[in-house]
Amino acid sequence: MPANQEPAAHSDPASGEASRTDRTVAGLRARLRHAVSARVWRFRLFGLLAVQAGVAATLAWFVGAQFLDNPSPVLAPTTAVGIVAASMGTRLRRTVELLVGVVLGLAVGDALMSLFGIGPWQTGLVVVLAIIVAVLLKGGGSLLTQAGGTAVLIATLEPPVRELSVPRFVDSAVGGLIGLAVGLLLVPIHPQRTVQRLAEPVLDPTIAALHNLAAALRRRDLGGAEQSLTGLRILGSRMTALDEGLGAAQEVVRLAPLRWHQRKILAQYTRSIHHLERSLYGCRAVARRLTKALRDDEPIPDEFAAAIDLLATSVQTLRRTTTPERADPQEGAGRSSPLSSWSKRHRERPHRIPPARTPTGWATPE
Repeated sequence: MPANQEPAAHSDPASGEASRTDRTVAGLRARLRHAVSARVWRFRLFGLLAVQAGVAATLAWFVGAQFLDNPSPVLAPTTAVGIVAASMGTRLRRTVELLVGVVLGLAVGDALMSLFGIGPWQTGLVVVLAIIVAVLLKGGGSLLTQAGGTAVLIATLEPPVRELSVPRFVDSAVGGLIGLAVGLLLVPIHPQRTVQRLAEPVLDPTIAALHNLAAALRRRDLGGAEQSLTGLRILGSRMTALDEGLGAAQEVVRLAPLRWHQRKILAQYTRSIHHLERSLYGCRAVARRLTKALRDDEPIPDEFAAAIDLLATSVQTLRRTTTPERADPQEGAGRSSPLSSWSKRHRERPHRIPPARTPTGWATPE
């Protein structure tokens, strides 16, 4: 070592402390940007639901007060908001379940409250019996919730008068129809934007995980491969949300006149989403097998890393056909996949199959 060169251990402590501070500040900024972008994404995706709920509640209250002669139409706006806030893609089924739940809650509540009066144990008994009846009818979560909630309203908000059952049911039916009309006719979601905003959290992490997996294979980095596999596995819930959003978009273009002109292009997006779902499952299986190969110290041909990178490129092509603001969905129709081209080239030329590990050693294939 030259005489004028100091060891690394004698570096300036102040500069090291400043470097750690800079890294901490940079990490905090990155987390803050991620949190803000996530909130903006959720607002862009679900902000329209707030508008739909407000419009539905306003219309339901107005119709209930002006046309149904109900000075306090509680059930109409409550049911309308419940319909609007239903899971995307299931509003028709949710409307039926809500109305059936209202009927059960009204029937059980009016039958028991007129006999036992109003009180804490009466309220609990009404809710238990209403939910039991809903369970026996094989109702879903919406039916159970609405049956119990309506029973609570009957038990606490109104006197036990039997002849109010029909007006209450009419209020709920009107509210449900208004909520359905607002969500599908007056203020429908934009199908293409909904698909895009739900597809981005699936496509971008998939592409990044595949590139990281390829890099891990080149380094034979087991930790990196396991991290890529974990990243692919956690995308299952996002894929479920994408399927639900696609169902909502299909429901809108089927029922909303304002969106009928988007049926053809949504059919193309639907095919792309189906390809994406199969690709995600395939990528997860490949990552799991390669991770196991690294864990068992098996030989992996160098071509596998290149193939994984090409698979990521193919997903990138699929991304451009799925996100409407990026490219025309017909862009990938006439374009061959990079991975398929690579596969064709390698099928046309013979290549050596690496030896496989057996319990007694290495076996060379015939």
